[in-house]
Amino acid sequence: MFLNTIGTHDGSRPARKRLGRGIGSTLGKTGGKGHKGQKARAGGFHKVGFEGGQMPLQRRLPKVGFRSAQKRFVAEVTLSQLGKIQGEVIGLAELKAAGFVQSEAKKVKVVATGTISAPVSLRGVAVTQGARAAIEAAGGKVES
Repeated sequence: MFLNTIGTHDGSRPARKRLGRGIGSTLGKTGGKGHKGQKARAGGFHKVGFEGGQMPLQRRLPKVGFRSAQKRFVAEVTLSQLGKIQGEVIGLAELKAAGFVQSEAKKVKVVATGTISAPVSLRGVAVTQGARAAIEAAGGKVES
């Protein structure tokens, strides 16, 4: 079998409509475009969302909120998740390996949710004030 010999199955690709080939074809005369009007003309085009001069819907509705493009590259980790990781120094690579952070994350921030009892050392990870206090109280340290 060769790639140039592979074809499609019969009936999987319907034949194109042959427009303007007489009344017997069911698509004669107007060619399926109805009678007159902008859409019946050659080049009868209007913008997507155009409503004939009426103020379009996307301009009538108010703008709402903001979605940061950076959000998918920043992840959050809780104190209780930190306690489950084995190792002396915890960084971005260790958090990805443990499965607490998505592979596309570029920055990680530790938030003060849950508790931590084992001392951990963080390197290259952002930390909230409450999380820093909890880590240092457990005997760990945070390096920039």
